[in-house]
Amino acid sequence: MFGKKRSLTDTGLLLTITVLTFVLMYVAAIIFLGQGFRTPQGFFNILNANAALIITACGLSIVMITGGIDISVGGVVALVSMCCAVYLDFKGGSVGGAILIALGIGVAFGLVQGFLVAYLDIQPFIVSLAGMFFARGMTTIVNNKPFNVAHEGFRALKDTHIVIPGLGVTNRKGMYIDAYVEIGVIVALLIVLFLFIALRWSRVGRNLYAVGGNNQSALMLGINVKRTKFVAYMTCSILAGIGGFVYFLHIGSGSASNATGMEMDAIASSIIGGTLLSGGVGNIVGTLLGVLSLNTIQNIVTSAGLDEAWWTGITRAAMLCLFLIIQSIVLARRNKK
Repeated sequence: MFGKKRSLTDTGLLLTITVLTFVLMYVAAIIFLGQGFRTPQGFFNILNANAALIITACGLSIVMITGGIDISVGGVVALVSMCCAVYLDFKGGSVGGAILIALGIGVAFGLVQGFLVAYLDIQPFIVSLAGMFFARGMTTIVNNKPFNVAHEGFRALKDTHIVIPGLGVTNRKGMYIDAYVEIGVIVALLIVLFLFIALRWSRVGRNLYAVGGNNQSALMLGINVKRTKFVAYMTCSILAGIGGFVYFLHIGSGSASNATGMEMDAIASSIIGGTLLSGGVGNIVGTLLGVLSLNTIQNIVTSAGLDEAWWTGITRAAMLCLFLIIQSIVLARRNKK
């Protein structure tokens, strides 16, 4: 009981830091940069562009809470988007069939990687590294040329926007423009809500934290550690499959270079959101804010006129290092207790 309380305290502390960081950054952007930051649509555009990353990062947070890692998620997203694109354009498939393909790919990776990590006790970094190489290779085998999908049903779904009433703006010509989010944003937020509830109030959620906190203690409490780890990797891969379809729905094309570096962005977002690399501490709401923070700092750098790619990399690296230092302080505080 004491361990559970302490873990939640650490989670709450890291979440508070993440919330304050995001709010301060966004307020500063509104005050000093204005333009796109001052309208609600500017915020919604960040969600629209990063719905797939939110879903993928949430899955990765589940794995990291257990003390594991999965760097194959970017490759899975690319493979899903390419398979769905080929299926719709070249095979005359349906949108429903494409969704099933996305889920099937996620389940397949989850079964294999979850079994290798949980039941054969192979290092998760090595397993997911092999998964990343396999997914990227298979993406090129499926099709090695980028193309835009022309499937009518898919294009109609892609162009569907959810209007947010009362948050639109009037442009210079006097025309009122509605604020909107894409379908992928609704999917991402529902997943965040579901995972938040599951982690906080379900037995599976408590088991994930217990396994990440200490494997031996979890075993003594009667928790099936192997099954819990398997569930974590399965969940992560399924969410990568869903994220792959949401990503595909946003960009509307297939390419072997899709989702390049997404796994690193997902890991960084999880860390900024308060998930400890050592496991046992994490919060899905924090992961959501981690994604928003990471992309807000990128937009700030770009809006400030620093268009060169290295400036974005430098600022994101500095932000990640800052949160790693904060995590180290939290770990030292926990060990001292």
